[in-house]
Amino acid sequence: MKIYDELVARGLIAQVTDEDEIRDLVNNGKAVFYIGFDPTADSLHVGHFMALCLMKRLQMAGNKPIALIGGGTAYIGDPSGRTDMRSMMTPEQIQHNCDCFKKQMSRFIEFGEGKAQMVNNADWLLGMNYVDMLRDVGACFSVNNMLRAECYKQRMEKGLSFLEFNYMIMQSYDFYHLFKEYGCNMQFGGDDQWSNMLGGTELIRKKLSKDAYAMTITLLLNSEGKKMGKTVGGAVWLDPEKTSPYEFYQYWRNVADADVLKCIRMLTFLPLEEIDKMDSWEGSQLNTAKEILAFELTKLVHGEEEATKAQNTARAIFAGGGSDENMPSTALSESDFTDGKIGILDAMVKCGLITSKGEGKRLVQQGGISLNDEKVTDPFASITIDEVKSGAVIKKGKKVYHKVTL
Repeated sequence: MKIYDELVARGLIAQVTDEDEIRDLVNNGKAVFYIGFDPTADSLHVGHFMALCLMKRLQMAGNKPIALIGGGTAYIGDPSGRTDMRSMMTPEQIQHNCDCFKKQMSRFIEFGEGKAQMVNNADWLLGMNYVDMLRDVGACFSVNNMLRAECYKQRMEKGLSFLEFNYMIMQSYDFYHLFKEYGCNMQFGGDDQWSNMLGGTELIRKKLSKDAYAMTITLLLNSEGKKMGKTVGGAVWLDPEKTSPYEFYQYWRNVADADVLKCIRMLTFLPLEEIDKMDSWEGSQLNTAKEILAFELTKLVHGEEEATKAQNTARAIFAGGGSDENMPSTALSESDFTDGKIGILDAMVKCGLITSKGEGKRLVQQGGISLNDEKVTDPFASITIDEVKSGAVIKKGKKVYHKVTL
């Protein structure tokens, strides 16, 4: 099966322009394509995961990826899919996040001469003269068309700032610049980026007065990725310091039955023939499929050794009712205790099991928290320092175990 047909079969492609030309370029290893990543945090998360896997697949088929770090567009903030304006970051924060992205991407994509490239749009956007930008690029855009764009709809309800309104022009200019300077002939993005990407295609055609293979492909990256990237307690990060390999494994191990085969098809590199055989799986077989999914993705992000350790830990915890030496743990200090006690909610916040006491209180009231196999019924309950010295285990829900040590 050719790579383009494989992308379709895996359910990755949602919408394309110039499909015949795209199929030819991709199948023959002639695509020079880019995907953009705005550095809004100091780690990539699973919302970026599908894009990284896609880049890896296409590079394996002989195509050349360009990983575009949005060090310039991050000064504006992407309004797509948001009801409020993003927080303004300092230049130092943006640069730090860019550096973190570069390090993580190297685990997925092979960079180097004749291979993948990594570029930062701060290199061309931050030095542009505003009036020149308006005359050279702004004249190519219709405000009426921009206001109809999907990427602005949610922000329009609460008020779209003029700052954010410029984002489409800047992203469109990225494709124009990459086309001219790097021979980039294709762009990929999430389905909420469709209007922005069409803007880039039209800019190339208007400025250069030729078709010149200015193509766009949009994939279900953001809608699916954002859905997969949200979980109780926040995002699932690719940085092991933020989300441990075990926690990463458990996230995928706990996906819904209805999503597991879709995730295997879209995100793993298992052969389609092998995945197709799983379509008839049901009942306990779906748990096996979840283990396969969790292991394959943890191996891809953290390496086979960590994936094996995470899988063995998960199996031991559930078989042993929550006891295993490799269980995720957090060490508290004596200064965390007052009169030899720490509130259960405070302990859970420190362990990263909840993001707020309000969330923890609701979980306790719903019967979702246990301490040493005893159901916690009082949100104001405490853990004594002696209990912690003996090894206190907090259980959240049915499957999340966390050891509290001193």
